Amino acid sequence: MSDPGPVLVINSGSSSLKFGLYVEQDGQEAVRFKGSATRIGAEQGRLVVKDGAGEQVRAADVRQPSQEDAFHEAVRHLEELGGARPRALGHRVVHGGPHLRQHQALTPEVMKALEDATHFAPLHIPPALRLIRAAQQRYPGVPQFVCFDTAFHATLPEVASTLPLPRSVREQGVQRYGFHGLSYESIVARLAPQVPARTVVAHLGNGASLVALENGRSVDTSMGFTPTGGIPSGTRTGDLDPGVLLFLMRTRGMDADALETLVNRDAGLRGLSDGTSDMQALARDAAAGDAAAALAVEVFTRSIAKTVGAYAAVLGGLDLLVFTGGIGENSARVRQGVCERLGHLGIRFDARRNEAGAEVITTDGAPCPVRVLPSDEEVQLARHTRRLLRG
Repeated sequence: MSDPGPVLVINSGSSSLKFGLYVEQDGQEAVRFKGSATRIGAEQGRLVVKDGAGEQVRAADVRQPSQEDAFHEAVRHLEELGGARPRALGHRVVHGGPHLRQHQALTPEVMKALEDATHFAPLHIPPALRLIRAAQQRYPGVPQFVCFDTAFHATLPEVASTLPLPRSVREQGVQRYGFHGLSYESIVARLAPQVPARTVVAHLGNGASLVALENGRSVDTSMGFTPTGGIPSGTRTGDLDPGVLLFLMRTRGMDADALETLVNRDAGLRGLSDGTSDMQALARDAAAGDAAAALAVEVFTRSIAKTVGAYAAVLGGLDLLVFTGGIGENSARVRQGVCERLGHLGIRFDARRNEAGAEVITTDGAPCPVRVLPSDEEVQLARHTRRLLRG
C-alpha cells in the first residue's frame, strides 16, 4: 500500500504535551516536526517546535490553561510552518482499564469504554478524553487511534499480574497493569534485533518505573494497578503499606480525594525533600549538605537498586541494565547511586564514563553492561498509528 501521508501524534502529560508530525521514508517513520508545550496551567507556558534535523524553528512564551489549549496552539504553529494536514492522529493514553489492552482505532465504542474506565485512572483518563474530543473537533473525519501504555505489559504472566486479593475484587479488574509501555517499546526497538535475554529497563522521570524483559517481552514491572505504585516518583509515593492510608483516614479524617492528592501530588521526591521533585535541584542541594535532599536521592536510588535485584531473581540473572527517561538519561548522580549497589550482579561501574554521559557506563568486558538510551514514545505512536491506519 502506498504511503497514506503524514501522521500527527499527541503525547500528553500532567503539565506538558509532546507532539510530532511524521512521514514515512524508506519504510521508517521520519519526523517532519516535533515539539513540546510545557508548564501547562501556569501563568506562563512555553512551546517549542523543532524540525526533522533537530533544529529549533519556533519558540514562544504563551499561556496554555489546558491540554486542549496547548494542542490548538501546537497545531497552529505546525500549520504556519508548513506542516501538511495529517492523514491520521495517534493519541497516547496511560490506562484503558481491563477491556482496552491493545492499540486500536478510536470508535464510539472505544470512547464509551474509556469513559467507563475513568475510575481506573481518574487523574489521567478524563484529560485524555478532553484532548481526544478537541482533536476530533479540530480534524473532523480524520481517523484517530489510541495507544495504551498498558498494552506492552499484556504479556505479564498470571503470577506477575495477579494481586493478593480475594477473587471478588480481582474480578472487578483489579490487577497489575504496568505503565510506560510506549517508552519500553521504543527501547526494545532500539536494541533489536539483538535484545539480550535478561534485560531490566529503568524509566526514570517525574513518573518512574522499571520493567523486567525476557527476550524483549514484559514479564514483571514495578507500577501496578495505577502509576502510583512501584518505586517513588517525583510526587507519587510508590508502594506503600495500605495501613498508612487507614491510619490517615482514622486519625485525620482524610477521604478518598484527600488521599489521592497526598499519594499522587504531595509525596515521592517532593514529600521527602519538603518541596521539590526536580532531581537536578535535589542533587545540587544534597551535594551542598541539605539532609532532606540527600535522603530523597538515597531513597530513590536504593528503591531502584532493590527492584533491579528483584528482577534479576525473576529473570534468573541479568544481561543488561538500561537507564532511560529524563532522570535516567541526565542524572549521573542517580545512575551512580544505583550501579554502585549492584556490583554483585556483574555491574562494573565506570565513574568517568558516567560523568561524561557515555552510552555505556560500565567497564569494557563487564559481565552485565549498563547503557543509557533515550526513549522515544512519539515515534512508537507514529509506528502504531500508521500500522493501524493501513489495517
